[in-house]
Order: sequence, then C-alpha cells, then structure tokens
Amino acid sequence: MIVEPVPCLGDNYAYLLVDPATREAAAIDPVTPERVLSALKQYDARLTTVLTTHHHSDHSGGNSAIIKELPDLRVVGGDERIPALSYQVADGQEFSVGGLVVRALATPCHTSGHICYYVVDPDAKDEASKRVVFTGDTLFIGGCGRFFEGTAEQMQSSLDKLAQLPGDTRVYCGHEYTLANLKFASTVDPDNAALKASGTIQSTIASELAFNPFMRTSHAALQQATGQTSSVAVMAKLREMKNNFRG
Repeated sequence: MIVEPVPCLGDNYAYLLVDPATREAAAIDPVTPERVLSALKQYDARLTTVLTTHHHSDHSGGNSAIIKELPDLRVVGGDERIPALSYQVADGQEFSVGGLVVRALATPCHTSGHICYYVVDPDAKDEASKRVVFTGDTLFIGGCGRFFEGTAEQMQSSLDKLAQLPGDTRVYCGHEYTLANLKFASTVDPDNAALKASGTIQSTIASELAFNPFMRTSHAALQQATGQTSSVAVMAKLREMKNNFRG
C-alpha cells in the first residue's frame, strides 16, 4: 500500500491511502480537498472513500466540498456529527478499500465518536509495509489528544487498544506536534534512551510504546514524575501537566 501525507492548515495532516493493485484510494481527513485531489493525480488512482477520524472541523471540514467534486464517495466515520457521513462504522467493523482491509477502532476521549483506522495489505511483499494505523487526534507521535469529550480512563483504554496492534504498525497521526511532545516527554521521562532516538512524522506502535509517556503510564518513571500509581491516575496527571507545559 501507499500512504501519502498531505500537509494542511499549518500543522494538520490529511493522508492518501492507495492500493496499487486495484488503483483504488481513500482520503483520510481531507480538510483541504484541493490538496488531496492534486496529490492523487500522481498515482493514477480512483478515490472511492473518505475516512474521517472525528467530527472536528479541522478534520471533517472538507467532506462536503469533496463530495461535490466526487458525489459517489463513501464517507466513513463513527459519529453522526461528521458532515456528509454515509457509512457509519462501529468498533471492530471491517471493510475494504480495493484489496486493503480496514478495521475501525473506536477510541473515544478526544471526541466521543473518534475512530482510528487500522489498515492491512494482505499482498504486501514485506512485513514493514503491511500494516498502518491512522490515529487522528487520539495518538500523536510522543503524545495524545486532549480529553475534550472524555476521561483519562477512556484515553487509557483507547491507547491500550492501539498498543495491542503489531509493533511494526506504522502510525500516521492528525497533527505535527512531535517536537513539542518530545520536549514534554523528556521532562517526565528524562532517562529514557528511546527519546534520544525518536524522530518526526514517521513512527510505529513499538516506537510509541518505547518513548510516548501517555503509552507508558504503568512505568515507574512516569509514576514517579506524576506522583501517581494507577495508570489512569498517571494518564490524568500527565494530561494536566502537558496542558500547562510551556517548554
């Protein structure tokens, strides 16, 4: 499969997902449709699907415009508040984009109807390119989304669900917040060698488990940094600390 990041609105990412075998494509959170459709031209592929992670306008705000260009698009999401929604999915539901298998993962907290999309290419020639997950505003590289419509317990559960994916699953998130996230991570987990080897944009589930403090809430270093012992309490305190971080 091919994944093409499409920068939008300053720090947002939309994505193109292309199955080379069938030349069928999906757009993930195409908030600026003109950029996404322009990027699509290089692949000689047919856009059939929009995958919307959540209803916030910086992710779903391009849906109505893109279906005016392509009225037959299937607009997928987990929340009735998503504009132009035509195919509502629930946790664990699977569907196809060409030969690619897409599984909806309900990850409520940032919004109550947030969905991450786990995609497997059964025909991939190597394991490293077989699995990806589009995490919207649930999981960022080195961080997680704010708890706008949920609780620390929900975010803990959502990140635990993502942690169960194969470690080599590539992570594609909704915003480029990496540098700020890693600065914060280094203040709460300063002895973590994995932080020194981390980069931007590209990550995997295994990498996030190694250096993302919000996926390490059971680790002693994070418990010490927050003064909490349970994973949910650590999650809540980390989010409070990150909200107030000005590093």
